Amino acid sequence: MTTWVALLRGVNVGGISIRSADLAELFTARGYEAVRTVLASGNVVFETDAAASARSKLTASIETALRERFGYDAWIVLVTLAELTAAADGFPFDHADDSRQPWVIFCADTATRDELVTAATQMDASTDPVAAGPGVIYWNPVKGSSTDTPFAKLIAKTTYKSRTTNRNLRTLRKIIG
Repeated sequence: MTTWVALLRGVNVGGISIRSADLAELFTARGYEAVRTVLASGNVVFETDAAASARSKLTASIETALRERFGYDAWIVLVTLAELTAAADGFPFDHADDSRQPWVIFCADTATRDELVTAATQMDASTDPVAAGPGVIYWNPVKGSSTDTPFAKLIAKTTYKSRTTNRNLRTLRKIIG
């Protein structure tokens, strides 16, 4: 069995409301085991015998189920729990710095990650500290600025809506358990 984490994008913000219990019920009804949701921001941990090589098929299946059940244009980034743990453990900035907000941006593919990291090299690193990780981008803006820095505006563009989702490092620690 593989433990997977489905990171839903845009859940319980912008008018898309899904109760955690309903989300867990959907995953359980699809035959996944050990289903648990973490917080109300679209994080589902589950087990299935699908191997990592089946990621794209599993992603498409879950997205279709979400669209059908909840009636919204669902996008997820699907990672194994081991991948999520490695991403959290690899955070390269000072996560204890209370003046900063530690974000991990999960990308649907390497091309998206590379595109965003390349764009970030043209930005002020003191405002938008960005680093690449395995399948992720680490971002550590000043608290309160995570919607108005140049990098924040870049990742908010429609083109990245279906290809990225971000989580605070503290949320990732809760998912890991």
